[in-house]
Amino acid sequence: MNMKRIIAAVSALVLTSCAYSCGTETKDSTAEKATEAATTAEVTTTEENTTEAETTTEAEEEEDEENYETGDASLDNVRNQDEIGDNEILVVSFGTSFNDSRRLTIGAIEDAVEKAFPDYSVRRGFTANIVIDHVNRRDGILIDDIDAALKRAVDNNVKNLVVQPTHLMNGIEYDEITSKVANYSDAFEKVVIGEPLLTSDDDFKRVETAITDWTKEYDDGETAICFMGHGTEADSNAVYQKMQDLLANDGFKNYYVGTVEAEPSLDDVIAKVKEGGYKKVVLEPLMVVAGDHANNDMAGDEEDSWKSAFEAEGFEVKCLLRGLGENENIRTLYTEHTQKAIDSLK
Repeated sequence: MNMKRIIAAVSALVLTSCAYSCGTETKDSTAEKATEAATTAEVTTTEENTTEAETTTEAEEEEDEENYETGDASLDNVRNQDEIGDNEILVVSFGTSFNDSRRLTIGAIEDAVEKAFPDYSVRRGFTANIVIDHVNRRDGILIDDIDAALKRAVDNNVKNLVVQPTHLMNGIEYDEITSKVANYSDAFEKVVIGEPLLTSDDDFKRVETAITDWTKEYDDGETAICFMGHGTEADSNAVYQKMQDLLANDGFKNYYVGTVEAEPSLDDVIAKVKEGGYKKVVLEPLMVVAGDHANNDMAGDEEDSWKSAFEAEGFEVKCLLRGLGENENIRTLYTEHTQKAIDSLK
């Protein structure tokens, strides 16, 4: 409650008290009520201000408790420059506040796209405002959200806009991207949205090859190689089971896919690994970045992390903290999806 509201509240009470005093109360009692009202209003205001301060402090404390090093944010190209030109490729990602991973994954994909399409300016947009705000508060670096990135394209008079998501699947977030882009579509002569990573059967096959080649040094017959995906309540969650089935059918019997928030679950994966009689476990994120989920839900020391859960079952565990964006074959697949989108403009 601000001071104007306090004054208004006190004035109203004074007027009401005066009207009532014409009957039974004295001017002294009226003054006393007004004083009490002002005191109450001041206490309420103090409490509200204290609550706001506590909320701000809690957010700052959460960031202070970030007792791990995420890397130098200044090394990452946030790609929010103007002077874009007629042609733009907007690479849209969920985002991560882990600076090194952001540069080595999302940044590497953007670099690969820029190299493949020199006639286009490559810019960045994140869909996770919580990530954007966190990086901005902690590092003083502002990354465009998708609305800001699209508005930047409009303000720069971009004619041909290609939006390439780095998302794993065509799910809820991909639908949100298409919806937001549709709101700006009349501002461009041509606009198209590229496909996410796992779209066609060929995509699945090539991602399977990429991740099995990447981890073949651990494929020694007694090690289970487990990939942790995010998971979603949407129908698109089926991509994880599809990848699991593909791995099994292609003879990768010691490869397992699970999710943090859906099915297959961690319990499902542990059961399969135990059934296989393996002694060691390698954990790796099936995510574009190695951010909060990879560092905490997968490799963290909390008892509910994947690492801790497997260790509790007696397995020797090794965690590979690298996102799919660090894999050259994955980056190539993204650039090919971008090429397909550009070809559709012709």
